Amino acid sequence: MRCVVIDVGNTSTGVGLWDNGRVSRVSHIRGGIRGRPEACAAALRKAAAGKAADGAALGSVVPRADAQWRRLVRRELGCAALTVGAGLKLDVTVDYPEPASVGADRLADACGGVRRYGAPLLVADFGTALTFDIIMPDRRYVGGVIAPGLPLMTDYLSERTALLPRVELKGPCPKIGRSTLQAMRVGAQIGYRGIVREIAEYLRRETGVDFRLVATGGYAGWALKGSGMEFTLDPDLTLFGLGCIFESNAP
Repeated sequence: MRCVVIDVGNTSTGVGLWDNGRVSRVSHIRGGIRGRPEACAAALRKAAAGKAADGAALGSVVPRADAQWRRLVRRELGCAALTVGAGLKLDVTVDYPEPASVGADRLADACGGVRRYGAPLLVADFGTALTFDIIMPDRRYVGGVIAPGLPLMTDYLSERTALLPRVELKGPCPKIGRSTLQAMRVGAQIGYRGIVREIAEYLRRETGVDFRLVATGGYAGWALKGSGMEFTLDPDLTLFGLGCIFESNAP
């Protein structure tokens, strides 16, 4: 089965090809479809590579953009987009008071995670927000934790202070900040590790479950580098999970 998978986030959108369980031809577009519609169209064409697709899976946390994405998928790929939500057939059972409120990205992370790694599982997604999603041993998705993401923290410092600059979340992190930028980079990386470690340990302690730890999202590699935490890095997990959901619900 071959489908185009689309992960629409608040900061950027990921587009790729899911082909019989493998993700390839991935593009990341910053700014979203309203700001860069032609870049989004080009990403769809790149993913399809000129060949017919069985369909498309749209996982979006930006509802106001969904209709435009569905029109673009129809125009560029000639098929309808399956909009991902808790009402679909999933690899996990959603044990949550309001299933419809669970974000499509979190459902994709959960489904892709159990398909690749089994259960129990704790998936940390390092995006605009930092989300932790819990999958119990019986493959029940029971919720998790949401915290501010790295870009929200560093952008807020720049926007709300007179002298602190905007920090790029990449590159080496010094042991001690010998400039304002270095000091902010240390605070971002080392401080964020503390948030991640504390939340993961808290969830293990409160549930009594020894989860396997998986990390995805654009900032996961930088935030966890050198941390010593036993996370498996899986950059394309969300796109892979969208493909799994499409496969489970394809006619």
